[in-house]
Amino acid sequence: MSVKVNDMCYIWSADEDIANKGEYGGAVTTLMKYMLENGLVNAVLAVETGVDLYDAVPTLITDPNEIEKSAGSLHCGTVNLAKVVERYLDGLKDIKVAVTCKPCDAMTLRELIKKGRVIEDNLIMVGVNCGGTMPPNKTRIMIDQIHDLDPDDVVKEEIAKGKLIIETDNDKKKISIDELEEDGWGRRTNCQRCDVNIPQMADMAFGNWGVIGPLAGKATFVEVFSDKGADVLDKAISAGVVKTEEPNPKGVEIREKINQSMLNLANKSKDRDYGDLEGDILSIFSEFQEEFSRCMKCFGCREACPICYCDDCILETKSPDWITKGLIPAAPTFHLGRLVHMADSCTNCGQCEEVCPSEIPVAKFWDAINSKIRAIYGYNTGIEDNSVLSPLSEYSDKGLRD
Repeated sequence: MSVKVNDMCYIWSADEDIANKGEYGGAVTTLMKYMLENGLVNAVLAVETGVDLYDAVPTLITDPNEIEKSAGSLHCGTVNLAKVVERYLDGLKDIKVAVTCKPCDAMTLRELIKKGRVIEDNLIMVGVNCGGTMPPNKTRIMIDQIHDLDPDDVVKEEIAKGKLIIETDNDKKKISIDELEEDGWGRRTNCQRCDVNIPQMADMAFGNWGVIGPLAGKATFVEVFSDKGADVLDKAISAGVVKTEEPNPKGVEIREKINQSMLNLANKSKDRDYGDLEGDILSIFSEFQEEFSRCMKCFGCREACPICYCDDCILETKSPDWITKGLIPAAPTFHLGRLVHMADSCTNCGQCEEVCPSEIPVAKFWDAINSKIRAIYGYNTGIEDNSVLSPLSEYSDKGLRD
């Protein structure tokens, strides 16, 4: 096998039609089609356009001829596909699937693999670089009010070089992401804090960052992160369905600079959102008490969370002392219970906050907690020692972590 872990290259489709229809040379589309045609997977899980550009919906594709419907990027595609894999595909017990993964999708899948909820051998993670996703309805308003364009006329949107680029057939507008977000627009708030833009936990990662020279806009930059990814890519190259070229060293450098600039923005957002929070986890929780007082205990955050998977939630099956039925606002034990259960696993995907009818910044709370845990234990190492949660001991029950 000529392709190895840590290899990088420029890649594009050998199929001219796909190369023209797909984004940046159609490499991902071609690779997915190749895996389906040759039985490497039984299905491809991706997103496709729903009613419009602002509506991204999951799609499970088994017919190689239908793979092109998932081509291209949808920056208003806020769904976390890990939830689909764990809940609706039964953790891949009986099916082998290739999944297009944003970093938060890939991180969440890794968490579910560690917890035995997803079968890793039946999963191929095709990662895509991500500079952030945008809230659909708010983005439509932003395009109308800030960009002075009709949202229904937009044919493409892109985040590049620190700018949000909106295109119609007749116009193109570029506005600094930093300026937009200072005014409350732009990416989802959890994406603004995200410090993982290249999904290195996937089997391979694709993106346009770092493609320069004659292939700019016509090819994708790919980096391989696992033996599984190397094997798939090697087979596709050998079959001649994709073409490759060594990356320009300057392009590799540019890719890293873009990644670093996104990390700088993330750190700025973290400082803004919770940089002044100090103390243990219970102290941080108390800082959010006023926000949580708006909770109506709809369980929306729990249902949306891709890490929550218990068939019988302990917060409903334990004694009424945990959560008094019908009490509004909900007893603090609801959020404390979730904290003890999965605080170490949060991937900052923002699903919880997105569905909250009381507009509680739930994702900000979880990210603040998870950042503290990561600072103590390291990124994605898991928690073997629960001492960091010791301030919650009076609320804890071993069943919460079973």
